[in-house]
Amino acid sequence: MTFPSIDPVFLSIGPLHFRWYGLMYVLSFIATYFLLRAEIDRKKYPFTRDDLADLIFSGAMGVVLGGRIGYILFYNLDYYLDNPLRVFAVWEGGMSFHGGMLGVLAGILFFARSRKVSFFSILDMIAQCAPIGLGLGRIGNFINGELYGRITGAPWGIVFPGGGELPRHPSQLYEAFLEGLLLFLMVRFSARRSQVIGIPSWTFCAGYGLFRCIAEFFREPDAQIGTFQGLFSMGQLLSLPMFLAGTFMIISLLRRRSDDSAPPTA
Repeated sequence: MTFPSIDPVFLSIGPLHFRWYGLMYVLSFIATYFLLRAEIDRKKYPFTRDDLADLIFSGAMGVVLGGRIGYILFYNLDYYLDNPLRVFAVWEGGMSFHGGMLGVLAGILFFARSRKVSFFSILDMIAQCAPIGLGLGRIGNFINGELYGRITGAPWGIVFPGGGELPRHPSQLYEAFLEGLLLFLMVRFSARRSQVIGIPSWTFCAGYGLFRCIAEFFREPDAQIGTFQGLFSMGQLLSLPMFLAGTFMIISLLRRRSDDSAPPTA
């Protein structure tokens, strides 16, 4: 299959150019706003609209700053040490999910302390929104023809611009399904079925870790890093601890809840 010719700029007004990838960020923040507002109403949290706006702003700043810093540290540190001014060239790309996640955690912690609310009660709501941004972001990667997959002989393989003449896995779409739609359903299901605080957050952590590890087997490794021991990518090394920690915490929380609800013995 030939890569569809999609202009990365969906709208131009004079010197201003609006790109699909940026639109995905905007759509994800809009969806997050409405989903968070619905969750706040459902759980009857005493948050104002200003509180909600502050929460989303804290998360957005965490995504951007953490994502950029994480990419620099995890994926291309030598390049930025040699070219320090390129740190600010965000239009060239270079964002890390794991760095963005740490940034979001820091933003939520700041918000929770300033409002004197439970950190995990806020994180559980954010965890239900995060897959939306992940899924839309991967669609943006596909439109840009970046972060494509490894060479494949599958009939749905796509010849990407800049990816050589051989067809490759559309791994961006695999990730959009796994880390976006499927993870969203998993976290929403856990939030509805369990009243234990922390379960949705750790479900997101374990689910993302698992799905990212799977998707990385189809995704072309970063050229400047490659794979470790010829097997594992940086994305897998960063995601495996998420899967293990999330699974351990889910089991621990459910076991603790079961022990607390058990009738006392004579």
